Amino acid sequence: MNIKQDIIQRANHVFYVVILLALSVVLRLVYVQYFQTFKGKLWSERVAATLIQRDTIRAMRGNIYANDGSLLATSLPSYVVGLDPTIAKPDYFAKKVDSLGLLLSRIYRDRSARDYADLVRDARARKRRYVLLNRRRVTFQERQMMLKWPFFRSSQKVAARGGVLRPYYERYHPFANMAKRTIGDLDAKTGRGLIGLEASFQPALAGKNAVGLVEVLAGGVRKPVIDGPHMKPEPGMDLYTTIDVNYQDMAETALRSALEKYNAAKGCVIVMEVATGEIRAMANLSKKGDTYIENFNHALAGRTDPGSTFKLATMMALMEEKAISLNQLVATGNGSARYNGLNIHDASRHGKGTITAREVFEKSSNVGTHLLMRSYFYSRPDLYCQYLRRFHLTQPTGIHMKGEAVPIVRNPDMKGWSKVSLTSMSYGYEMQITPLQMLAFYNAVANGGRWVRPMLVKQIKLADEVVENITPYVAPEPICSKETARKAQELLRGVVEHGTAKHINNPHYAIAGKTGTAQKVINGRYQVGKYYTSFIGYFPADKPKYSMVTVVDSPQGDNIDLLYAGAVAAPVFKEVADRIVAYDIRMHAPIRSGKPQTPTATGLLAGYADDLHTISSTLNMNAEPTAEGWVEASPNGRWKSRPTRPGQVPDVRGLTLRDALFLLENKGFRVVVEGRGKVKEQSIQPGTGAAGLSEKVITLTLG
Repeated sequence: MNIKQDIIQRANHVFYVVILLALSVVLRLVYVQYFQTFKGKLWSERVAATLIQRDTIRAMRGNIYANDGSLLATSLPSYVVGLDPTIAKPDYFAKKVDSLGLLLSRIYRDRSARDYADLVRDARARKRRYVLLNRRRVTFQERQMMLKWPFFRSSQKVAARGGVLRPYYERYHPFANMAKRTIGDLDAKTGRGLIGLEASFQPALAGKNAVGLVEVLAGGVRKPVIDGPHMKPEPGMDLYTTIDVNYQDMAETALRSALEKYNAAKGCVIVMEVATGEIRAMANLSKKGDTYIENFNHALAGRTDPGSTFKLATMMALMEEKAISLNQLVATGNGSARYNGLNIHDASRHGKGTITAREVFEKSSNVGTHLLMRSYFYSRPDLYCQYLRRFHLTQPTGIHMKGEAVPIVRNPDMKGWSKVSLTSMSYGYEMQITPLQMLAFYNAVANGGRWVRPMLVKQIKLADEVVENITPYVAPEPICSKETARKAQELLRGVVEHGTAKHINNPHYAIAGKTGTAQKVINGRYQVGKYYTSFIGYFPADKPKYSMVTVVDSPQGDNIDLLYAGAVAAPVFKEVADRIVAYDIRMHAPIRSGKPQTPTATGLLAGYADDLHTISSTLNMNAEPTAEGWVEASPNGRWKSRPTRPGQVPDVRGLTLRDALFLLENKGFRVVVEGRGKVKEQSIQPGTGAAGLSEKVITLTLG
């Protein structure tokens, strides 16, 4: 009993001690809140005047670069400028406040130096711990200047400081809307990636925000309470993409032209390097009102019936099984057939009669494809579906970007499978596949049967340090035998040489590919005259370097025969391919060395001397200019300088459009272009004083 009483007594002592500690804490809180002062004010008064809270300072977001290092997206900082006038010692303040007022007046140009100095003096007299000097944010260059000012120099002692430069970052795209859906954009409220690469690589790009205590002052201005290391955010990493800005421009220009010509609803173009899967261009345009904008990534997420481009998979499955010979005859009759209640028609109204299996593909006969399938796979639907899986057509490509749609390809175990499903599938219906997924399949054929995953980002870096190298992924197993790949390449080349795309055949380099025209489904029924047109292929056909898909959805016109893929989508492919071949000198045969050639040309020749030196040296020409800077050729073949004087309209005649735009836009002109070629005429005469112009708009006539 004595032990028990002893324990109870000790417990009572502990209880009383805890009670006393609790009371002392409460009393201390009451004292601090209502009686203790700090810098002459009660804490209750300070809390009423200000608000201390946790705040997040966003890190500077990483940049996104093109294949050649050009900036596709970057964060430009701007700064809110404020001052705590109570920090500086009286003698320093009195000595420097007028100088500060003068500097502020020069940079903002909205008040006099005296007004700014009085603003700061008044804030110090009122013991205001923060004054917003101007609502306009300053640029990074202006900030660098301000860091040399009184009150802002970081090298100064605390007693001479007080300046506050709070950063805000805004996303900037140097190429405006080029590849907008691919590069992506940010959520205006959260600053997080919303779409495209910005969303797909959000953790890497975002960096690490800083979190600390700030004092919320009048007007919602936030001033850090402690400016320690924990209040300094860590910048995001940079993405180095595979996009080539020149190829992207070619793709968007050709696509926009075709969409406008046919008043189409939407379309896309993807250009991919065959060996690596690196995407050089991904253009997506949709009609909105009277213009075309990038508001949806059709290449990545636009699932639809691929149409006749899917016939390549059917032919390859048959060739893998050795079920057909390309020279065997197929009786397509008048181009119309019926199977289990399904009407099958060819695009040609007159039919093709008896043709070879090779011609079935080249002329894109639905009836012929159905007959070839019926001879072997109609009794083996599971085997056909196995080949589609082997061809990587039933799964997403796995590209490192969010938003890729999962393909929907029927099989006998799926709901909705019918006796005619295999028939429709054989020529590209009853399925939903994206342009990117179809391109990856064709790219594998161009690659000799090796499937390569499409890729948009090849490197992630933090400053100059490589954090991650993303290497091309090649599937371990080929999608088909080398013999099947070779025959498939022959079929695709035949389509361009004497098939449905023969009018895009180019005498200078060979194109291989396949047209696809799929009828659109409206209210559950396929509609004649409403088409999804596409062309998928690669070039040069004899040594494939680039694969490409072009899509023009819902073209309009009076003649239905001119709305098929061969007339609509295939020319877009040719236009982009022609420009790429002309641009990529690595695709050209080497120039034989020998006696330097003198160029012959009509019209005025002009350009930048350094560029002309490079061209002359590369092409072994003896027409290198002797002058420097901007030059022009005289009638006798000699070069003379063409100066560009400040304040005057430059002479851009004879220049390429790119050079002309560089000169004029850097002088503040808005340029209107008419025609094609080099600049032939300009609406404002060279040498005209720019200051006297009411509107800085100039029209260039090309020819």
